[in-house]
Amino acid sequence: MRTSHGFPLAGMVVAGVLACLLCAAEGMAARTSTAFPKPVLDQPIATTKGREVAVLSGGCFWGVQAVFQHTRGVLSATSGYSGGEAKTAHYEMVGSGDTGHAESVKVEFDPSQITYGQLLMIFFAVAHNPTELNKQGPDWGPQYRSAVFYSGDEQKKIAEAYIAQLEAAKLYPQKIVTQVVPLKAFYPAESYHQDYLKHHQDSPYIRINDLPKIAELKKLFPLLYREY
Repeated sequence: MRTSHGFPLAGMVVAGVLACLLCAAEGMAARTSTAFPKPVLDQPIATTKGREVAVLSGGCFWGVQAVFQHTRGVLSATSGYSGGEAKTAHYEMVGSGDTGHAESVKVEFDPSQITYGQLLMIFFAVAHNPTELNKQGPDWGPQYRSAVFYSGDEQKKIAEAYIAQLEAAKLYPQKIVTQVVPLKAFYPAESYHQDYLKHHQDSPYIRINDLPKIAELKKLFPLLYREY
């Protein structure tokens, strides 16, 4: 099952909108019930400017992309697909849930301004709810799964350690189901998916599911927040 991602749905009823509101509210409550800790295991802030990559999957890529576009130290954030083959990295095919792909975001960041662990902190705190299995809010299917696609042993160790740290702190009422898996490839999504929140802030889907994430980022991590 999948939603329209904000595209018109024939015969949409008020109950559907209320369900989206409920999902968004429940997810936000799970993320913000307790102050989020900084990762105990993390890379140090680099002494010189550079460019590193993190690939993260946490539901619809529109909101995740926008969260990181509002994060200090992020050089770019691109919506796309990871987990499957190049030939199936297309929106309509990924939507079937059978391609192995997850809607993902490639985050390029300057390690002299923000660490990989801090990106994960934002990912788990405001970008999505890591306790939802093969869904995120109103969106259902394995293409919306929670995943960290790591590049190298250092990213793997930081991600696994941070998940264990969050579990030990009991920040969520349910178990974290985020996958930590090696990055094989990232395929950028179609152009109309890029910067979607920025250009569609009046969309009911965006207002209900994604704009609250930006507000929470600004509230919880003011020193890591920036405007476009």
